[in-house]
Amino acid sequence: MEELIVVALGGNAILRKGERGDPREAWRNVSRAAEAIVEAYLRGYRIVVTHGNGPQAGYLLEAMESLPPERPRQTLDIVDAMTQGWLGYLIQHSITIAARRRGVEVPAATIVTRVVVSRSDPAFSNPSKPIGFYYTEEEAKRLARERGWVMRRDARGGYRRVVPSPRPLDVLEAPIIKALASGGVVTIAVGGGGIPVTEDLEPVEAVVDKDLASSVLARLIEAERFIILTDVPGVALDFGKPTQRWLARLSARDARRLLERGYFPPGSMGPKVEAAVEFVEETGRRAVIGHLDEAIDVINLESGTIIEP
Repeated sequence: MEELIVVALGGNAILRKGERGDPREAWRNVSRAAEAIVEAYLRGYRIVVTHGNGPQAGYLLEAMESLPPERPRQTLDIVDAMTQGWLGYLIQHSITIAARRRGVEVPAATIVTRVVVSRSDPAFSNPSKPIGFYYTEEEAKRLARERGWVMRRDARGGYRRVVPSPRPLDVLEAPIIKALASGGVVTIAVGGGGIPVTEDLEPVEAVVDKDLASSVLARLIEAERFIILTDVPGVALDFGKPTQRWLARLSARDARRLLERGYFPPGSMGPKVEAAVEFVEETGRRAVIGHLDEAIDVINLESGTIIEP
């Protein structure tokens, strides 16, 4: 088979709703994803794994704010780089452990990845990307007042800090990532959407959406399939309402029409559907959105929502 695929892991692969984020929880969650990745690898897929970093980036930024005033704070691009190493290590090591349980070796490597964005992107004047933990309304008001953070209500409840999220245009390490993955190395890349830099390589403080950046990477490396694993079974109309209806298949045209009509919120399913649609429109290949716990079935197009030409 040896199809080259990009698998974008949702935040629940590392931190599940209601968890504190301690290392034991992270190892337990990542090990689930690693088992699925190893299974897919042994079935002949060549795999690039991407992942989010919202809670972890928020954790590091909050930890820095607790330092004495005379200690320097690191910029958000450096925090993005730190989380790529942090989470890449968890995924990479968990893949090695999962493979050895089966008596095999599966090579894995983490690539610190930069993503090009436009300096003139309107996102810089309209922060929208949630990072960090969930807060009550009272806590959110206090943090906005004390730290100058922009806080918004999250679609899944509570309030979170939001930062600029410019659109990804290019992935600088794409040729390296393709060479490694095509050569049989499970390659962990574009962590947290990548480290954003402008066209002239100036780092900027932002968080690029992981799914949109993963879609750009999947197109650049000519992946056969783009998979987004999250914490719901797929794409639904009227999500959370009595009229909720799960969709098994969607044409890219219909998915874009639903996006434009506002059926998928920008803070949750919207970027995932948009990322999948962009991949399908440009490549003529299929994308699928499904539950992490059903990862193998999703990868094999036997579960989740398939978005197709």
